[in-house]
Amino acid sequence: MNRIPYTLLTLLATSLMGSSFAVGKLGLPWLSPLLLVGLRFTLAGGLMALWVRRRKLPLPAGLPDWGRLTLIGCLQTAGVMGCIFLSLQTITAGESSILTFLNPLLVVVLGTLFMGWRYRPVQWLGVLTGFAGVAVTLGGGLRLETGTLLGLGSAFSWAAATLLVKAWGARFHTWVLTAYQMLFGGLVLLGLSLLAETPKLHWNAVSVGVLLYLALLGSIVQFAAWYYLLSQGDPGRTSAFLFLAPFFGVLSGWLLLGEEVTGYTAAGGVLIFAGIFLVNWTFGDAGQRGGAAAGEQRRS
Repeated sequence: MNRIPYTLLTLLATSLMGSSFAVGKLGLPWLSPLLLVGLRFTLAGGLMALWVRRRKLPLPAGLPDWGRLTLIGCLQTAGVMGCIFLSLQTITAGESSILTFLNPLLVVVLGTLFMGWRYRPVQWLGVLTGFAGVAVTLGGGLRLETGTLLGLGSAFSWAAATLLVKAWGARFHTWVLTAYQMLFGGLVLLGLSLLAETPKLHWNAVSVGVLLYLALLGSIVQFAAWYYLLSQGDPGRTSAFLFLAPFFGVLSGWLLLGEEVTGYTAAGGVLIFAGIFLVNWTFGDAGQRGGAAAGEQRRS
């Protein structure tokens, strides 16, 4: 693929991933967090499900496969996005994006513990560098605030979903997996909104604009661009550019919300980006590439 289109698509995909944090926070005065993200992914997943209806779907009798899609949706969409949007009530969009994109580092740890994957020393150096970045981002200490824990929860949920996608992803067409995990996850989030919060919904130009941006640009266009990039180049090397997403998260929080970028946040962000870069850029075999790169592309 020509370098200029590749660069432009990379910037488009990662900027949409990162900016979704700040744009989502813009909508919170008019939509409660779980309701906003539930509407976002139910709309995006429903539109994509209509688009892929001619693709090979699990048979009605294939309940185990529908169950797998539902579980991935609960982790990848409901768990990740629920934690992110709840965290935005108490921490900045930049901090939430940095914590969420810790997930590639957690994939290395969880993959080693539960899947038997093996990684090179330089990749473990990346993990240690990334975790050091988290400590610096939090001001040099572990302040167990609600938003901080939710941000970390989104990263763990994303990492767990990545392991399941690695194990089960070959059973589904990529677009079918994407559409239905978003749809099922969105429906779970709508149910959680009714149970765990007092739903708030005020329609105005801002709330409608936020919802359309997140559903159409932040979900469908983002996935289309990212999957196309993965199909055109080496997935491991392409996934290395995910470190741009939290950069755009911090930048959009500053531009759209006036969030202060502290020295701790900037320094910690640089360390996390470096850690993710080391983990993703040095793959040598298919097992490592599949372990840490597969599934990273499926968020914000």
